[in-house]
Amino acid sequence: MAAFAHSAPCWADVQLSDLEAGKRFYGGLFGWTFRAGDGMPFADAFSGGRLVAALAAKKDGRMPTTWGVYFATDDIRATVAAIREHGGQVITEPVRAGRAGIVAQAADPGGAVFGLWQPEEREGFEKQNEPGSFCWTEVYTRQPDRVDPFYEKVFGFRGTDLDETGHDVSDDAEALVDFRMWSPEGVEPGPDTAIGGRSVITDAFPAELPSYFLVYFAVADCDAAAELTVRLGGRVAQPPFDIPYGRMAVLHDDQGAVFAVLQPTKLLP
Repeated sequence: MAAFAHSAPCWADVQLSDLEAGKRFYGGLFGWTFRAGDGMPFADAFSGGRLVAALAAKKDGRMPTTWGVYFATDDIRATVAAIREHGGQVITEPVRAGRAGIVAQAADPGGAVFGLWQPEEREGFEKQNEPGSFCWTEVYTRQPDRVDPFYEKVFGFRGTDLDETGHDVSDDAEALVDFRMWSPEGVEPGPDTAIGGRSVITDAFPAELPSYFLVYFAVADCDAAAELTVRLGGRVAQPPFDIPYGRMAVLHDDQGAVFAVLQPTKLLP
């Protein structure tokens, strides 16, 4: 299992009311198999025998049914302190997850929730950027002016602004900038090194829609994945469409959790 660089997305899980129904849905959609300890309220998901995500039973029915993403840190307490210092909120203080690692949950200044993971025996994904596994995440926010510096200062991200066609607009101050790709510290920022992104929630969306992270999974056929989602009891929020990096769709599982699928035009970084 490869180690993850500080600030890289390293894990994803979904909180569900019905864990067994979740296994049927994601097993049918992605071909995942599952393993859980006796009586434990979660199930690790595997693709081709490699760890890709987890499904967890909600402890409280009032909790949102949602996918969450976790960022790797080599010092979770220092990262928690930086989150507070730069305008974020710590939702759950660092707590040990058995011998696997240490976990915490936080929100950025716009309210989008994310997790932190300091690994011990479990690094994170054993498979990514391949069909049936995590390949991308982006935060949707109404407050990019507050959120952008937050991620730069807390995680060391460096941004590349893109226009609606996915082209770099760093040399065109007049271009419409509504999307930013994040690259980790220590590399040249740009699409080839990006590990996530930031999009803006516009007035086209309902005012009550909160800021959130959207988790993407790679698929071999985006249109087929959308059709299968419906057959499995889910629904299509945004039908398949082409972007500069492939073909994507935004979907809901049969319990309402939103996620995206991406059929990349080339091998992802």
